[in-house]
Amino acid sequence: MSSGKVLLGVLAGAAAGALLGILFAPEKGSDTRKKISKKGEDYAESLKVKFNEFLDTITEKFDNVKDDVSDFADKAQAKAEDYKNAAKNATV
Repeated sequence: MSSGKVLLGVLAGAAAGALLGILFAPEKGSDTRKKISKKGEDYAESLKVKFNEFLDTITEKFDNVKDDVSDFADKAQAKAEDYKNAAKNATV
């Protein structure tokens, strides 16, 4: 069995155990549901923040690559112009 499957099984078991522990806790059902709802909202907000950070990182890297490609294209175009002018002057 691969370590990835074992890790996934351990995480799923821990999540199921935590959920069962919350559901069978000696609190009123409405309080437990509120806690579960609050945790879900907290996780969703955390996920949104991490996703936005990921998008910002990807956008920044994309902009850097775009700038590098643009600079490379400008240099290549300038070099092509230089070669064109050199060839034109050599034939004259």
